[in-house]
Amino acid sequence: MRTSFFITTFVLALCGAAVAQPQPAKPGAQPPAPATPAQTPAAEKPAAPTAEAPAAPAPQAEAYTYRAEGRRDPFQTLIGAGTGSVATSRRGEGATGLAVAEISVRGIMQSRGSLVAMIMGPDNHTYIVHQGDKLLDGTIKSITPQGLIVVQEVNDPLSLVKQREVRKLLRSLEDAK
Repeated sequence: MRTSFFITTFVLALCGAAVAQPQPAKPGAQPPAPATPAQTPAAEKPAAPTAEAPAAPAPQAEAYTYRAEGRRDPFQTLIGAGTGSVATSRRGEGATGLAVAEISVRGIMQSRGSLVAMIMGPDNHTYIVHQGDKLLDGTIKSITPQGLIVVQEVNDPLSLVKQREVRKLLRSLEDAK
């Protein structure tokens, strides 16, 4: 009986008729008949509901397919979706990707009348640098027989000094101290 009440309420709601709110059912009591409006035009008047209305067939569920059209699929998880080959830092290739604090001077050589330095990075690779070469956070100001002088850019917003000179000595000279 209760299902027929909801079916008739649903049919009346689809037709645009006023729907009475269901009252809590008392044990052994009949559900109240739905209220019909008195002023509805004859063309829009719904058919009189019967006490035992047949159940309407449930609509068939359609298979949903997502068309991306250049957008991300919102149903795919974002966890672990990134690719490992995309670099998010500003590090470059070779010596330009090394910070001043990461390098150590391995040797000083003379080439074509000027000095060049061999530096080693944290990856244990050796790089050859010249005066004026850029590092990640500085520039090589000069190369001396004792080591390098690097002008390092300071990224501290509270510091009044924006650049400082850092001396990187040969590894053998650093060990002697």
